[in-house]
Amino acid sequence: MVFMENKYALLSNIDSPEDIKRLKPEQLVDLSAELRQYIIDIVSENPGHFASSLGVVELTIALHYVYNTPFDRIIWDVGHQAYGHKILTGRRDVFHTNRKYKGISGFPKRSESPYDAFGVGHSSTSISAALGMSVASRLKLENRKVVAVIGDGALTGGMAFEALNHGGGINPNMLVILNDNNISIDPSVGALKEYLLDITTSKTYNKLKDEVWDILGRFDRVGPKTRSLIQKFENAIKAALLKQSNLFESMGFRYFGPIDGHDVIYLTRVLQDLKDIPGPKLLHIVTVKGKGYAPAENNQTAFHAPGLFDKETGERIKVDANKPTPPRYQDVFGETLVELAEQNPKIVGVTPAMASGCSLNIMMQKMPD
Repeated sequence: MVFMENKYALLSNIDSPEDIKRLKPEQLVDLSAELRQYIIDIVSENPGHFASSLGVVELTIALHYVYNTPFDRIIWDVGHQAYGHKILTGRRDVFHTNRKYKGISGFPKRSESPYDAFGVGHSSTSISAALGMSVASRLKLENRKVVAVIGDGALTGGMAFEALNHGGGINPNMLVILNDNNISIDPSVGALKEYLLDITTSKTYNKLKDEVWDILGRFDRVGPKTRSLIQKFENAIKAALLKQSNLFESMGFRYFGPIDGHDVIYLTRVLQDLKDIPGPKLLHIVTVKGKGYAPAENNQTAFHAPGLFDKETGERIKVDANKPTPPRYQDVFGETLVELAEQNPKIVGVTPAMASGCSLNIMMQKMPD
């Protein structure tokens, strides 16, 4: 415990989100650094998913700082990025048991903690879950806030778009946070990637966003007629200035962003403002997978789940180089698929946003078309 208190002056005193709320905004920057270092220290010795959690450290802290969890619900898509969430919600001292026998789960798990609002592991499910919880809250007359955090890779899944389409039509009071790091496990591909890139480089939209938010933040202090006029004003300006209509706006979600996902103080202010805006909303944040650990930033795919590694050098450690190890199941699948495709030209590989994770990268290299 002395080691914890010396190295993690703030984190050693965080046993629940209530402890985070007692901190001054400027202390959140130091807490972010400590949480990131704690993840590096533990995961380097006890392998697990790594770079994804480093990329959302500031977002994780901001969410628990602003929202009243576990009453308010936070749903992490897939769950690869939820290590910081687990550490801040009472599991810091058992985090070293992550993914071990009788230890804590590597993913959010409802039976493990009331802060784990939804059991995950597969991609693209978070928005549907959040939508259902938001509707249930409305039917029960609860003032519960619901947030879904989804990456740009998971957003390519059909289930995510079904939920956006449904949610935009029934006006739930929910927030979707798009964590855009341009990579899922492998670099993101497809039309959505290019669309998000266009948004993040649009100076016109970024300027517009800052000016409009000042108006939106006052929604709770104006009457219905004024609110309607403000909405029409905002929509008219967006339609006039944007090169193309916004995909999320066209599906009924009010779009905000893109913003820096590593500015924890600004994130808390934005999330606080969004809490007061009713209806379905989408906040687009831009992050770096592996943020704060240079080897992971430079090789994001390898450090998605790197196994044992030297935290000082980033060198990955083999447990026993002389001991033969069986091939990974997905590698057997990848090699076999190539063999079959060489014999049958009708076979086409379709990657689920993570080519190396399912070893379809083997086919991509040998048969790029």
